[in-house]
Parts: sequence; C-alpha cells; structure tokens
Amino acid sequence: MRTICLYFEIHQIIHLKRYRFFDIGNDHYYYDDYANETSMNEVAERSYIPALSALIEMAKNSGGAFKVALSISGVALEQLEIHAPAVIDLLHQLNDTGCCEFLCEPYSHGLSSLANEDCFREEVIRQRNKMKQMFGKEPKVFRNSSLIYSDDIGGLVASMGFKGMLTEGAKHVLGWKSPHYVYHCNQAPSLKLLLRDFKLSDDISLRFSNSDWAEYPLFADKYISWIDALPQEEQVINIFMELSALGMAQPLSSNILEFLKALPECAKAKGITFSTPTEIVTKLKSVSQLDVAYPMSWVDEERDTSCWLGNVMQREAFNKLYSVAERVHLSDDRRIKQDWDYLQASNNFRFMTTKNTGIWLNRGIYDSPYDAFTNYMNILGDFIKRVDSLYPADVDSEELNSLLTTIKNQGDEITELEKMVEKLQAKVAKETAAKKTATKSVAKKAAAKKVEAEPKKTTGRPKKTKTAEK
Repeated sequence: MRTICLYFEIHQIIHLKRYRFFDIGNDHYYYDDYANETSMNEVAERSYIPALSALIEMAKNSGGAFKVALSISGVALEQLEIHAPAVIDLLHQLNDTGCCEFLCEPYSHGLSSLANEDCFREEVIRQRNKMKQMFGKEPKVFRNSSLIYSDDIGGLVASMGFKGMLTEGAKHVLGWKSPHYVYHCNQAPSLKLLLRDFKLSDDISLRFSNSDWAEYPLFADKYISWIDALPQEEQVINIFMELSALGMAQPLSSNILEFLKALPECAKAKGITFSTPTEIVTKLKSVSQLDVAYPMSWVDEERDTSCWLGNVMQREAFNKLYSVAERVHLSDDRRIKQDWDYLQASNNFRFMTTKNTGIWLNRGIYDSPYDAFTNYMNILGDFIKRVDSLYPADVDSEELNSLLTTIKNQGDEITELEKMVEKLQAKVAKETAAKKTATKSVAKKAAAKKVEAEPKKTTGRPKKTKTAEK
C-alpha cells in the first residue's frame, strides 16, 4: 500500500546585533532581543499556531489515520518557551493525539556534522534528551540541519542508535533511481534512509500561491492524483518542508491550510495512507544502499553545502569558529555554552553567501555578505578571547588532547569510585540494620530469662512460729 510521509521542520534563528570592532573585549552580549522577540511572535501568529491547530484537527478528525512528523531545534525550543509558550502547548496537544512523531536533530541547527564529531555527538545527544523530556518518547529517527547527509555522517548517526534518517532526494546522487523507496547507509546497513521528493514538497512550500505557475490553483484532489499516478511499485512518498511555509512563504489567504486539511480524505479515496518515519523504516525493507561521498542538503539548486561554505569568507568564519571547539567542549561555563550554540547556527554562514540563486535572501541587519562577515567575525573575536581566557591558546592540540583524556579518565575513575562508595554504604547500612535487629533480639531474650529467674512475690501476712507464740 502506498503511503505518504509528511514531515515539518521548526527552527528559529537567533538575530545577532550590530557589533563593532571596538566592542571586542568590552561587550559580551551579542544578540538583538527585540528582533528575536518580534520575529518569533510574528511567525508564531502567522504560521505556527494556525498550522499546528490544523494538524491537530486533521489528526482528531481522521480517527488516527493521519500521521505527521516534526523536528524542532533546541534553539527554537528555547525561543518558543520564552516568547511563544502557546506554540509549546499546541505541540503537546499534537503529541497527545498519538498521530505525531518527534524526530531528533542537532541542538543548534548548525554544521557541526561537517566539522567536529565530538561537538556533533554532544548536541545530538542533548537534543535527544530534551525531546524525550518534553514529549515522553526518545526519537528513533534523525534529521540533520537542512537534511545534510553523507556516507560518513550516516555512519556516525547509526553509531548513536538511530534506526532511520531523513535526507534529500538529490538528482546528482540518485541518478536514475527514484526517491520513492527506502534506502540504507552504505557504512551502516541498519540505518534506513527516507529521501525527500523535492518536486512534490516544493509544489506546496514554494509554488502553491504563485499565480504564474502552470498548475495554479492547486487543489488536494489534483495533488493526490499525481501521487496515485506514480508507478505502483513506488510505495513511499516523502514530503518534507519547513512548518513556516504554511503561513509565511505561503500566506494563509492562499487557502494553504484548507488544501492541507483536504489531503487525508482525498488520499483515503485513492487507498493512500499516511505513516510516520519510524513506521516506514520498521515495516519496509531497503531496496539498495545510497552512496554519498560528499555532503548534500535540501538547499538551493545544487543541493550541497555551497550556500554555507561556498566562498572564502564563509570558510574562514567556519574554520575560525571550530578552531576552539575542543576548548569549548572542556568548558562548563553556561554563557560560553549558550553562545556556542547560537554562533554555530547555519544561518550565520548563509548570510555571507555570494551565490546568485535567483531567490531573494533576507539578510536581516546586513547590507551585504561582506557586512555579515565583518559583524560575525567581530563577535567571534570576542567569543574566542573569552574561551582563551579559560583555556589559553598557547596550549597546543597534543597537550589539550592529553588534558581531555586525563579529565575523562579521572571522570570515569570518580564515577567508578562513587559506585563503590554507594555499594559500601548500602552494605554498611544493611549490616548495621542486621546488628540492631540481633541486639534487640538478644536484649529481649535476656529480659525474658531475668523474669523467669526472679522469685515470685508472696501475698498476705507471714505465719507466726511457735517460738514467737511462747
């Protein structure tokens, strides 16, 4: 039976403020709080709240037949908790329907998978724990920032216990193959891959309200008929997009939510179901491995990483940031850790792109990619100074690695010693309790013997002897 895997991403960028060269060393706060609050409130009101309300309605009206998947970056969750708690409430309501699966992704929505394995592991594990804490289930399927994937990344994700991963159905990787099958990682056959159908996805997220589009206006029955017309053996249709497409990229006035709500009924009429990623990777077998030597993504026509690392400025900023990754990993300073998450976010590098994609890019406060680079490097300069004050730059890599190893070993040793102490404490407590019980028993027995040994007391007057009578 043919099934649709519908997935939405939620991520909100952290806006950096205008930061001058002379602020370095004097100002350690890098963010535009007003821009962060206003942009989050805007996207919540125009997109997240109406879109999530529609998904909840679809789940309830379908009697469990409609399924959807969501992933939310840790950075976005932080902003939602502060500025738009109503969205968090709706996410819990959607979770309560039992029709939504929450996936895992890097906490920062950054590019650590391309730079540092330890950083990548740490933020993925942190995000997985946060999602389990919030929604009660540990994610089994992973999606990387902007669906970035390569053979090496797939192997790394599999080693963390994930059963499946979402990525792009890029033409330069698939060739003649179709994205409508389940594939697997060539380094870890246990990791199944679901590939995005970019045409069907972009028909909704990019073209839906475009009156110049040949298929405009698009109705749900026509859209489902396209899926139904696919070759019968192509069973998995993966439609992935940002949730903000519903309301932001495609305004609510275009009736995008009415289109979405009509999909389950039209699909049911054609015998097409909806499934979560975990249901698909559990039930269906892989047809082939996927070979991806170089990272791909769902961004731009090239479907690669050139939008973040395509020019000298971007690579310089990227390399400079991750040059202190091991030192940040050592730090337990809360502010350093939080700034690290925010500075890793991929949009910081996206603002520096010089590519001409034909699509307008909102650069926020920046006038040009060079302006974005200068502002980011000023902030990065101050951040690195703060990191160096904790762990001096003159400590070379070998010394740092040695220190990391020593700290790890000491941490492991402390953990083992703590376990031994707990066992000994439990043993001592048990022995103490046993001694107290034994002491009480002995005391009871001694008291009983003493009672038995004592002569019984006589009552009444003593009898008079004959001598006394005389």
